[in-house]
Amino acid sequence: MVMKCKLDVDFLDGKLHNPLPQVMRRPGKQKCLRIVLITLFLLMMACVQVQAAGTATGELHKIELVAEKLGGGYFAYRMKQHLVSGMDGSNEQNITSRYPDFATIPGPTIVINEGDEVDLTLIHQFNPDAPGEDQVSVHVHGVHYDILSDGTLKYINMVKDESAVPALVYEYKWHAAAGTAGTWPYHDHNMINHNGAEDKGLYGALIVNKKSGSVDINLQGQRKAAPLSSIQKDYVLYMLDDTFAGTEIDSITGQQTYLGANPAFTAQQGTNVRFHVIALGTNLHTFKLAGYGWIDPGTNAIIGEKAMGPLEKHVFTVRAGISSVYKDTAFSSNLLGMKGNFNVHPQ
Repeated sequence: MVMKCKLDVDFLDGKLHNPLPQVMRRPGKQKCLRIVLITLFLLMMACVQVQAAGTATGELHKIELVAEKLGGGYFAYRMKQHLVSGMDGSNEQNITSRYPDFATIPGPTIVINEGDEVDLTLIHQFNPDAPGEDQVSVHVHGVHYDILSDGTLKYINMVKDESAVPALVYEYKWHAAAGTAGTWPYHDHNMINHNGAEDKGLYGALIVNKKSGSVDINLQGQRKAAPLSSIQKDYVLYMLDDTFAGTEIDSITGQQTYLGANPAFTAQQGTNVRFHVIALGTNLHTFKLAGYGWIDPGTNAIIGEKAMGPLEKHVFTVRAGISSVYKDTAFSSNLLGMKGNFNVHPQ
């Protein structure tokens, strides 16, 4: 049996009169009215939640990223433009000068905060001369986006090829929602095959800083919170199958310095520095920074090395004290000489 409801109410002079006529006082009608009112309330709360979820609380990053072809069959991303503003476009700043003005492997490190949004335009800027080179994309991990910003082929997303092509750019939208803080890889997913050309140089990193503006650090064997502003250098270090690749960032100015394979990082004694280690490729690794112990994220444990698999990442902060060597102690990586210097200079 289907129960039909009729809500018979009158509004006179802005006042509600006779809200429950005699017919509505019957048990069945009262039950029907309660269902209607509860349904309306739930719908109203759902609308409020949707509006709250869609309300941005941070800054807007408008980015133009270019994919270029290098020699030797390699490709790379280059930062063409990075503008930062309020969500309404106010107080816009151009921070493009922080990046190298040439394409690099690894690509630019994009630094944002929880609550920020990114509008990224990818430009395909080379003439394809091999099958599959007519498409290039950006697929990011960690942050939120809808299916049209997945950066994959229709074969995977079942919607469309989400690529930039020689005659047409492609736009991606990311949202660093609450809980997405961390360091995340981004990479091509479409060139040549459905896995993309990450192994040919098209990869980089996205750092999402906590809204709280703090990091954990090991001070005299204790886990302590330090302000994000206390970090002097960020080291973005990729563990590939046969070498490290990295970028050093001056956290005060934002200036990024591309350092190439097995890079040497520098710091002043007594300053806080942060390592962002990202495993790419297919091998298993064990990262070690000799003479240092740091907080294993999410715990109170102090560790001196970290086992990592493909696409895993490990972020930690230390206070620079002594010069050291970082290395991958996994057997094959050790044989290949995967290591670099961490040079600490007196203040």
